[in-house]
Amino acid sequence: MVIAAITGLGSALPAGFDQRALWEGYFRRHFTDNRFAERIFASAGVRRRHSVLDPLREDVSGWSTEARMRRYRREAPPLGHRAATAALADAGVPAEDVGLLAVASCTGYGTPGLDIQLASSLRLAPETQRLFVGHMGCFAALPALGSVADFVVARHRPAVLLCLELTTLHLQPPTAETQQVVSHALFGDAAVALVLQPVADRRAGSGSRPDTHRPVHPAPRLDLVDLAALTDITTRDHMTWDVTDLGFRMGLSPRVPDVLARHVGPVVKNLVARNGLDLPDVRAWAVHPGGPRILDTVQQRLGLPASALTASRSVLAERGNCSSATVLLVLDELIRDGTLDRGGPVVAMAFGPGLTLYAALLHGSARPPAQPS
Repeated sequence: MVIAAITGLGSALPAGFDQRALWEGYFRRHFTDNRFAERIFASAGVRRRHSVLDPLREDVSGWSTEARMRRYRREAPPLGHRAATAALADAGVPAEDVGLLAVASCTGYGTPGLDIQLASSLRLAPETQRLFVGHMGCFAALPALGSVADFVVARHRPAVLLCLELTTLHLQPPTAETQQVVSHALFGDAAVALVLQPVADRRAGSGSRPDTHRPVHPAPRLDLVDLAALTDITTRDHMTWDVTDLGFRMGLSPRVPDVLARHVGPVVKNLVARNGLDLPDVRAWAVHPGGPRILDTVQQRLGLPASALTASRSVLAERGNCSSATVLLVLDELIRDGTLDRGGPVVAMAFGPGLTLYAALLHGSARPPAQPS
C-alpha cells in the first residue's frame, strides 16, 4: 500500500575540500604526524568532503559548545533554505501550500530553532505545523520520513522534510584515539530536503479520496510503501554522540559492522517479503554509507552485486558521511545517474545509535519516454 509520494528533492552543500589536502594542510599536524591516522584517512573511501568551515584557516577544535552553536545558527539557515527552496521548486509546490515543515538535525540547537527561521525565510503560512527531530544521528531521515508521511496521509497536505547536518563544527581536540580519527576522516556537511504529497488511494472500490482542495501529484517520483525498524539495545554503547564542553563527541565502536551483519538480512528480507517481493526484485539500493566496512557488510549479507551500492560509494567518496542527510544524498544520486528512470522497487537503509537499523521500501515511477522533436 502506498503511504505518500516523494515528489521533490533538493540539496545544498557548502564549500568542498579535497581529502588529501585536508590531511596535509591540517590533520597531519592535528594528529601529530601519526602514520596510523594517515592510513585511516587514506582508507576511509572519501576523496572530497564539504564543510562550512575551512580548517586550513580556522581551527575550531578548542571552541566551546556555545561558540559552535552560534556558528550553527549562522550557517544552517541559508543552507537549509537553499535545499528546501530547491525541493519545493522540483515538486512544483508553493511554499504557502506546505502543511508541515520537519527538520532533522543532531549537530546544532537553539531556540528559536532552525524550523522557525526557515518558516520565516521560506514564507510559510502562519498555520504551518513544525516538527524538530533531534539527536537521533545518522538514521534520523527514515523515521522522520515516516512521521512526515503520516501527516501527509492524515491531513492531505504537502509537507517538507529537511535533514541538515554540520558535523564539522564538532572537530575535537588533538587525540590519538582511533574512534576520533575515524570520525574526523569520514564526516562532512550537507542539507537535503524532500517534498511529500498525498497520493490517491489506488485500490479498486475504495471509498476514500484525497482532499479535493489539494492537488494530488499525477506522477510521483518515489512512492513510500513501507518502513521497518530494529533497535538492538544490548549494543547501545557502540555508537554515542555526547554533548561536551568542547562540542559533540562521537563514540564509534569497531564492532558496529558486526552488529549490523546480524540484523540487516532479517530486517530487509522481512520488509520486502511482506510486500510480495524478494531481494532480486529490488531495482535500486540507497544504503547510508557509514564507512567502507558498513557498505561491505550490507553487500555481503544481502548477496548484492558490487554495482548495487555504486551510488552509496559515490556519495561516500564525494560527500563523506553527512549523518542524517546522507541516505537522502544517495537517493539524489540514484535520480541523477538515471538508475530510477525505469522505476521499480527501491530500498533505503540507514543506521545509527541504539544500535538502530531503519529501512524503507519505495517504488519509483518510470520516466516517460522522450518525445521526438
